[in-house]
Amino acid sequence: MHVLVMTVVHHPEDARILHRQIRALVDAGHEVTYAAPYTARGVVPRPWVTGVDLPRAAERKRIAAVRAARDLFKRMRNDVDLVLIHDPELLFAVVGVRKRPPVVWDVHEDTPATLSLKPWLPAFLRPPVRALARLLEGAAERHLHLLLAETAYAGRFKQAHLVVPNETWVPDTVTPPGDDRVVYLGWLSEARGVREAIDVARLLQPYRVAVELIGYADPQTRPLLNQAVTEGVLEWRDFMPNDEALKRLDGALAGLSLLHDEPNYRHSMPTKIVEYMAHGIPVITTPSPRAVELVERYNSGVVVPWEDAKAVAQAVLTLKDDERERRAQGMRGYSAARANHHWPNSARRFVAQLEAWSGVKD
Repeated sequence: MHVLVMTVVHHPEDARILHRQIRALVDAGHEVTYAAPYTARGVVPRPWVTGVDLPRAAERKRIAAVRAARDLFKRMRNDVDLVLIHDPELLFAVVGVRKRPPVVWDVHEDTPATLSLKPWLPAFLRPPVRALARLLEGAAERHLHLLLAETAYAGRFKQAHLVVPNETWVPDTVTPPGDDRVVYLGWLSEARGVREAIDVARLLQPYRVAVELIGYADPQTRPLLNQAVTEGVLEWRDFMPNDEALKRLDGALAGLSLLHDEPNYRHSMPTKIVEYMAHGIPVITTPSPRAVELVERYNSGVVVPWEDAKAVAQAVLTLKDDERERRAQGMRGYSAARANHHWPNSARRFVAQLEAWSGVKD
């Protein structure tokens, strides 16, 4: 099976797209052409895929990227068995093209709700754009195959669709949590708690506990982070490939998930929480419902109030002073991740479904 995977929004090294889904397809013996904004993101394709460079869709500059993706889709439609897209924008690139192979849209987020978090979209345009997003989702369901990253997304659609959750690779063994460093892994923005993370870092400085942030920051957040780094408040490693970034979790005191109370986050499982658990470190999270459900079910961390840096810092110091509980939370989380959230378990269902839709197994 030859699969064309396309994104113009996500980083080419996106964990779900490259390190889980594409890796699973390649490991199963399938050929993958991966079209993504390599040049715009300053990276090169991995040697185990055929890379095609696309423009990046960013803020209001999206039309050129969608047009380039549509041109590529038209050129390759007779050479591939299936197309997998990862952005709502790419619905415009594939809908209406005749004689096309099966197309799968991997639904990563609650698109209408996410629009409320886009600072580049004027407030007066958000209601009509949300309505357009709902119409697009309905059209996609009628004409394409859908995969969902969350069970909570099912309510937006009329039919049942396969859920391929944001799980992670859980290592065979882990390092016990240490006592001098807390980490955050993921996209960085104000809605994801960047200001609180900076405040936490300041509060923890007298106790010699470092705060390390790993991830791409949106344009509005980068000046805050640059200033904090210049002042020596915290470490910010910017974007790192997922396989490298995950290594930074080993031996940390705890992992932070400081999401704000936003509609798009209320029904989503923060992938970083599963990744923290998979690497045997306690989780400190704000009370988004799915995060609370996971942490309390496995007793693998601490829930703190929304936008409360002092409560986060206190949770860190409590764990620092109690090595036994810190290690116990880390091990409970690791055991649960290994048993219930290990990516290879979902990878088999993902590959089998794409094979069925394409009609090709070899």
